Amino acid sequence: MLTVLVDGAGGNLHSAAKAFRRMAAETGGGEVAVTARPEVVAAADRIVLPGDGAFPACRAGLARVPGLLAAIVEAVEGRGRPFLGICIGMQLLATRGLEHGETPGLGWVPGTVARLAPADPALKVPHMGWNDLVLEAAHPLVGGLATGDHVYFVHSYAFACDDPADRLAHADHGGPVTAIVARANVAGTQFHPEKSQAAGLRLIANFLRWRP
Repeated sequence: MLTVLVDGAGGNLHSAAKAFRRMAAETGGGEVAVTARPEVVAAADRIVLPGDGAFPACRAGLARVPGLLAAIVEAVEGRGRPFLGICIGMQLLATRGLEHGETPGLGWVPGTVARLAPADPALKVPHMGWNDLVLEAAHPLVGGLATGDHVYFVHSYAFACDDPADRLAHADHGGPVTAIVARANVAGTQFHPEKSQAAGLRLIANFLRWRP
């Protein structure tokens, strides 16, 4: 079993790899590799896309490596491999992002990523720090998690799903902010599971066991 963390869209790869390797060792989840090599991504059993920075820059980063985006698409769409996007990696699942203009996403979870606009003007953007999860639906990825669990966010843009059924959890930051999405064999977290202590490690373990 090989889980690949894709090196191409930024993201805290060192911390993410450490967390995934820890949970792979604890769950018998096999090997975890960090790579931008298309042939390795194509052969992976599970794919994780961490992302930091701006939506268009992360999208361009994937396209910059010859064959990388095609390998991800073939693995996810063609062979149904489980996929997890983290932070901007989750946002790239959307139909489009509106950061610095309009940029097409992967379109695997229909929706739009737009700038946060908290109802309370005293709340700051970016949304940064610990916040409570509010679970909305049962799913293997959130097994063992509960409303009120604390997870760590750093973002200025948020995912609005076209279909509410694709949103598994939200947090409150002057209104509901999408925290976890899932559709078919793809999922994503707006928060950073590798920085979210027990709740984040639980979600990573769930992903390593997930069989869509």
